[in-house]
Amino acid sequence: MGTVYQGLGKDQSDHQFYRSCLYENIEGCSLQENPVIRSPLPSDSESCMGIRSVPSMVAPGVRKISHLPTIGYRPIRPSDLEVLKEIHKALFPIRYESEFFLNVVNGRGIVSWAAVDTSRPDGHGDDPIGFVTARVVVATESETEDMLGYDILKTDRTLVYILTLGVIKPYRNLGIASRLVWEVIEYASSIPSCRAVYLHVISYNQSAILFYKKNSFQCLRKLQNFYYINGYHYDAYLYVYYVNGGRAPCSALDFLAAVGTYVRSLFHSLTTKIWKNEENKATKWPKCKEAAK
Repeated sequence: MGTVYQGLGKDQSDHQFYRSCLYENIEGCSLQENPVIRSPLPSDSESCMGIRSVPSMVAPGVRKISHLPTIGYRPIRPSDLEVLKEIHKALFPIRYESEFFLNVVNGRGIVSWAAVDTSRPDGHGDDPIGFVTARVVVATESETEDMLGYDILKTDRTLVYILTLGVIKPYRNLGIASRLVWEVIEYASSIPSCRAVYLHVISYNQSAILFYKKNSFQCLRKLQNFYYINGYHYDAYLYVYYVNGGRAPCSALDFLAAVGTYVRSLFHSLTTKIWKNEENKATKWPKCKEAAK
């Protein structure tokens, strides 16, 4: 439980490839080359997932929902800048660079969606209470370049990487995070060249793992010592959701199974053909014998 970081790496295109970090019931990430940890890795999920010191402009006095929420979804826009900063500050023990937030709200290389509660009685019905950010990467420039296997050599193939995903505490367990993830999946599906949506999950975060399994993501592999957090190494899992005909690369076992299926099919086809030929010969022989008489 607790905080889950999704490490940092490199993108060959701009040398600043972002990985994400996840929380138990909400997802979020660090998008810096060298993040500054503002607090130790929490051991209690409430301490890292709660609102803590969220200013009034984000969720004034909202510790629990006393009304029936009406959740809407829209793209994040420049007017969300300060709210987005405060939510990240409240949810994650990581300091984010201002450039990241500016890129998000202005759509500079990052696509994003906000969840809003239009029925909030406090006049903040258009303020984000959840968010997801993602970016498109060229498949051949992804550090997981073997993800697609069979068509990775086609340079026009792309992937969508989930950067941050978060929902403030009073609105968790309402299906908001799942809907935000599906916004990304639908976006990826609308890109003809895109073949998958992917992300990383730290190995001990069972809640996040179950969340992505529930949303039909596949675990492609385990990555040893993927994260380095507060002086400790942590493993991670690579989760993928394939779109537009994308599929996982075949393992040696899958290849052998495919060969076996092909051989069995070929053998069945040949035996059927031989049997039919023999049957035709058997039906022609009496006629020939009768004609000889």
